[in-house]
Amino acid sequence: MFAAAAELPPSPLDVPTLSFVAVCISAVLGLMLIFAWFQERNSRALAWWGAAYLIGASSMALWSAPSPLFALPPEVPAALIFVACGMIWNGVRLFHGRPVMPIMNFFGAIVWLSLCQFPLLAEGSRARIIFGALVVATYTFLIALELGRERRKALHSGAATVLVPILHATIFLVPLAMKTWFPASADWLAVFALETMLYAVGTAIIVLLMVKDYHLHIYRNAAATDELTGLLNRRAFLESALRLCAHQAKGSQPLTILLFDLDRFKAINDRYGHPVGDEVLRLFAKVARASMRANDIIARFGGEEFAAIVPSGPGDATKIANRVRLSFEAAAVTVGTHPIGATVSVGAATGSSPVTDIDALIARADAALYQAKREGRNRVCVAEESPVTAGARLIAAARAGHVAERGSLPARKPRGHAAAAILVPPAAEAATARLPYRH
Repeated sequence: MFAAAAELPPSPLDVPTLSFVAVCISAVLGLMLIFAWFQERNSRALAWWGAAYLIGASSMALWSAPSPLFALPPEVPAALIFVACGMIWNGVRLFHGRPVMPIMNFFGAIVWLSLCQFPLLAEGSRARIIFGALVVATYTFLIALELGRERRKALHSGAATVLVPILHATIFLVPLAMKTWFPASADWLAVFALETMLYAVGTAIIVLLMVKDYHLHIYRNAAATDELTGLLNRRAFLESALRLCAHQAKGSQPLTILLFDLDRFKAINDRYGHPVGDEVLRLFAKVARASMRANDIIARFGGEEFAAIVPSGPGDATKIANRVRLSFEAAAVTVGTHPIGATVSVGAATGSSPVTDIDALIARADAALYQAKREGRNRVCVAEESPVTAGARLIAAARAGHVAERGSLPARKPRGHAAAAILVPPAAEAATARLPYRH
């Protein structure tokens, strides 16, 4: 691809020196990515990228060396460049959880080696240079396409991961234009060497940013997710609920809180053991995710209690709650080899005006949930539109404390909960005593 460069007039830039520097930078960056893979063995894409850098450095060393140690066909160095491009592309796919296509590692190289046997792509010809540049540019645009398909990227690196490969593919075509318009100049080789160095460094930075963003995403998910069910935990649910409340308030749209409590869950644990109880919880989480819409938010609040917030009024919310209830009843007839027959009770409360107090809405849903329990379980009850009383809030807080004692997650604690035991009015305390813990 770069043969006969010595026959061209000298360039203002020292091409052999630039080529040597490009080889060294690519090799060092390749080793750096390999060492990063040794530290992060779960990121196998780092090994692919590191190997691609080393192959690219070897290719540049072969075609730029003034006296190579062994003779190779002139098509081989460029073929190795295409292999490196294919490995980077597959590394991006692997990093984003997509299947690797090994044939693409060698597709460009195979096409290159085959077509170079024809006189049209003779060594040093303009057609060979054009074809080689187009192959690299195509691979690089494909890399940008793979990066653009990934939705989970941080704001500070999301645009860069797409723009840098596109910019590289565009700049890589500059030597092609220079060779076409200024065939008597060797400046295009200098431009190629400079562009290779810049892109090698830029791509390595982008790769490390991607890996950092990936681990940050993992840590954030771990902090916001219930380990047993994979749903949001209480803290993440409340944060998401507040954002949804603000969004619904802009258009004066209603939203509804749904509280789910598995019926007689303690009896299931006592009879079949906690491992089976855990399977029932995971089953409910799976059914709830499958039965709810993409914009509905669901979480595990603690123990056998789950919560969801849906951007709908009481009519649609009741349909969603019944869909979850009926689906779970059908799915939980048998869990594993055990005839469980689990069911769930649901309490719903809708905020029609802009919701500013999510705790009050949760308290109303909690009261509706207890009504469902009192009326026989395995049903949906909707709270009235009347505002919640202070006593109802205290009762809900006291019951949430029972959930915390029985579950593995913290209970809902309204502001000032530490003093709630002292401040409970006699009427509220009596009401709490009259309503036994739901099960």
